[in-house]
Amino acid sequence: MKKILLILATMLGLAVAASAQPKAVGIRFGYAGLGLGEISYEHYYSLFGNAEDFIEGELGLWGNSGFKVSGLYNWTLWHPDWTDQGTWGLYAGPGAALGYTTYHDDNDELKGSPFLGLVAQVGLEYNFWFPLQLSLDLRPTLGWAGRLDPNWFVMALSARYAF
Repeated sequence: MKKILLILATMLGLAVAASAQPKAVGIRFGYAGLGLGEISYEHYYSLFGNAEDFIEGELGLWGNSGFKVSGLYNWTLWHPDWTDQGTWGLYAGPGAALGYTTYHDDNDELKGSPFLGLVAQVGLEYNFWFPLQLSLDLRPTLGWAGRLDPNWFVMALSARYAF
């Protein structure tokens, strides 16, 4: 019984701590030879002692008939003081991506393949004084989808509702 109460108390404590952290949800649009649009979620989380670091996850369309899931850990590197209202932030971090895509092989045959990749990201974000966050990032991905992915470098613009 004590173990069950301890587990429940720990779960409740983690839920309260997670709900107290700032979050943002929105969309991320980029172009890399193929159309790319994703649902984006950020959750501020301090893994290494900086309360402004965040975990980012995306789920979206990839190309004409594929999907991709990405997860990243971003360190906030710098907060320039460029404006009186709102805040700027420069961030960077590593991550991973997986999904499924179709492509044309050397014989122009349509092939389908799972995708697995390593991701890096560097970006600049602006948090308005109202609950809107805009960011522009560069996200190179080294991945394999039946062949080396030719669309490895993506620049994207994100708009998120911050809460």
